[in-house]
Amino acid sequence: MRSRPSAKHGKSPEDAIYQACLLRFRPIMMTTMAALLGALPLALGSGTGAELRRPLGITLVGGLMLSQLLTLYTTPVIYLFFDGIARRVASFRGRRAPTPVPAEPA
Repeated sequence: MRSRPSAKHGKSPEDAIYQACLLRFRPIMMTTMAALLGALPLALGSGTGAELRRPLGITLVGGLMLSQLLTLYTTPVIYLFFDGIARRVASFRGRRAPTPVPAEPA
């Protein structure tokens, strides 16, 4: 079941989120990987004082990996959830959904 198209670009919320995910995936991964690779020496280091720095490095690496998974998988779901709420509120108030604007050919 398709939702109402976006008034600005003529896309459904699912299509707009999919395109945004494709567009933003690389910059998000690059930023996370830079921070994660910077924390690896803390997590894997040895030598004097490593036993004090290792928990910090492990926490940083684990936290970045977990937050990356949550960001990539839950953010689109939350956007769709809020779109559903907005549609219910609009129908409750008796408003009609905005008429879709046809997308221009690429």
